[in-house]
Amino acid sequence: MAPITSPSKVACVGLNYRDHCEETGKPVPQEPIFFSKFPSCIVGPFDGIPYPEVTKELDWEAELAVIIGKQGKNIDPTEAKAHIFGFTVAHDVTARDWQFNKNGGQWLLGKAMDGFCPLGPCIVTADEIPDPHKLAISCRVNGELKQNSSTSQLVHGVYDCVAWLSKFCTLLPGDIILTGTPPGVGAFAKPPLFLKKGDVVECEVEKIGIIRNQIM
Repeated sequence: MAPITSPSKVACVGLNYRDHCEETGKPVPQEPIFFSKFPSCIVGPFDGIPYPEVTKELDWEAELAVIIGKQGKNIDPTEAKAHIFGFTVAHDVTARDWQFNKNGGQWLLGKAMDGFCPLGPCIVTADEIPDPHKLAISCRVNGELKQNSSTSQLVHGVYDCVAWLSKFCTLLPGDIILTGTPPGVGAFAKPPLFLKKGDVVECEVEKIGIIRNQIM
């Protein structure tokens, strides 16, 4: 099962790896870019991901996810670590056609369909990861390495993201923050590559583990 199943929020940061910004040709954001998923997106670390009939451009995004452990509002970045319970691996499954070309330019529907947030395989508590900015992160599709980077490439670090989001909404225990994805996603391959039914996606973060999900 997913280690967290019913958070009040699933908040996600876009364009938050320097090397991913280079891949997309977009400037490095001066402030964190947040969007959301729904709790109903969450599935387990080895569950199948349903392929929605409304999309033809299903993409992969491996991410480090933060689990909030202590309620906070207007958190100072130097105090953010005390509000983190731990970390897990997330797959920010994305329907690129709905992210970029539909829904008036808003990302929500392209990011928030059922099954679009596998989590796991566990939560590693924050004391076990003294520096979340020194972790290898990767993604394989059918055994082929697609993403291979490090959280050292984060534009806005874990603590800055927690502090920034808390300016706008109260963070509650169990809330999840996906911190962004490195380069190697299908949408920016040449030519673009997208997932199909039967594909197996493995997302891995150093010191946490691997989640493995098949497109159904």
